[in-house]
Amino acid sequence: MSRFQQRPPLEGLRREIARARKEKSAGTSGGFVRETYRLSRGEAREKAREWFSTWPKAAYWTEVESWRPLPDDQIEFTMRRLPTAD
Repeated sequence: MSRFQQRPPLEGLRREIARARKEKSAGTSGGFVRETYRLSRGEAREKAREWFSTWPKAAYWTEVESWRPLPDDQIEFTMRRLPTAD
């Protein structure tokens, strides 16, 4: 292999993978609390409102992280927030 075809060092990637695995095994998600629901459309709206009123967005960075419509007017969605507000 010539000097122009050398592979980049992978130590940084190895450290990042190890850190992510350690966090996952410790039960943390990058510092966020996540919860996934599968509810009817109306119930999903109500659950999201409940999260935003219990953990305000400005203090807890609360957000709907992902959502997808399912058959029979069901919505699967994940809510995310910080565990505490400083």
